[in-house]
Amino acid sequence: MHVATDVGGTFTDFVVLEGGTLRSFKVPSTPSSPDRAVANGLATMPGADVETFAHGTTVATNTVLQRSGARVAFVTTAGFEDLLEIGRQTRPSVYDLRAAKEPPLSPRDLRFGVHERVLHDGSVEVPLTLEEAERVAVEVAASGAEAAAVCLLYSYLRPEHEAMVGEALEERGVEASLSSKVRPVFREVERGSTTSMDAHVRPVVRNYLRRLREALTTHGMDGYMVMGSHGGVLPDGVAASQPARLLLSGPAGGVMAAAALGERAGVPDLFTFDMGGTSTDVGAVVEGQPLRRSSFEVSGLTVGLPTIDVVTVGAGGGSHVWVDPGGALRVGPQSSGADPGPAYYGLGGDVSTVTDVHVLSGTLPTNFLDRYGIRGDMEAARAACETTADTAGTDMGSFLSGARRVADA
Repeated sequence: MHVATDVGGTFTDFVVLEGGTLRSFKVPSTPSSPDRAVANGLATMPGADVETFAHGTTVATNTVLQRSGARVAFVTTAGFEDLLEIGRQTRPSVYDLRAAKEPPLSPRDLRFGVHERVLHDGSVEVPLTLEEAERVAVEVAASGAEAAAVCLLYSYLRPEHEAMVGEALEERGVEASLSSKVRPVFREVERGSTTSMDAHVRPVVRNYLRRLREALTTHGMDGYMVMGSHGGVLPDGVAASQPARLLLSGPAGGVMAAAALGERAGVPDLFTFDMGGTSTDVGAVVEGQPLRRSSFEVSGLTVGLPTIDVVTVGAGGGSHVWVDPGGALRVGPQSSGADPGPAYYGLGGDVSTVTDVHVLSGTLPTNFLDRYGIRGDMEAARAACETTADTAGTDMGSFLSGARRVADA
């Protein structure tokens, strides 16, 4: 038996290949411990002899979208502390003088400069001393940061400085991601952003993959493969040590599957649209091959790693529909996920979501939860949406149509 799973923010999908027969099913995700949903699904196959287990996950993606990972300190060469805030000379709308830019994962009080300098040819202009590395490590530890992203200029040519800073941080209980390991190439903005995300998701991904391994041991498996953003698979140990490579794990798997189905159906060119509970992913297949790129963005933040070309936005079925301080309707990036889920699930959710909006609008069948053993609660969905509509100062009809337009934008 060969088993593949994909853990989303709301549901966990299983595909099982046994004796030439292919079947699939879903179980509700368990956001507080996503590996538990996988264990619940495997429990429906008692005594199964699983030969291979492949796993796709949106845990890393959703962690960045919701900024629910570690509190990250950004450590860089002195004078370049605001590197990620400044970024490149690009913005979402070139002619919009007030265009909003996604803030970096590390606020200003969590950015630290190290007195050292490596030049473009790898020569050292300002050597890094042990005392300086320890000074910065002490400051980072005192800041309350839970992890650190270390990105020194030209560190890919001389990684010794980053290694020294990383060791000093680890000695003080701060887990460090080093850009010379995460993305050892030029362009410090992309390298720093990627390393920041690696540090942000590392504890979440590592603990998740460890618990998943423990759950799989009951089925006689000693290790498994994890889908990477590049469209291939990684051993679980490698995935845990390089979590940034999983930022589009689940979405990449969807595009690869679409390419395979397109090949069997004789359709070499197609678009893919994958809307889950927390995010929506769009990709393309041209002449039978998924489009690829050397970098990508997750919620406006740059990741400088090879990937299947997927555009991800923080809008899914469980995304909150809310009113900002200016009175405008907004969708996401916060999501109700599977627990408690949209108000319509009747599991205690009381915040209006995209799912609630579509159920009340009649654009989503009211019986879509039947196959999962969940009885929809129309009154709970209506109460949640009425609360948001009242906050927005509008009637229910205008609220529903407005929320759909924002979610579709």
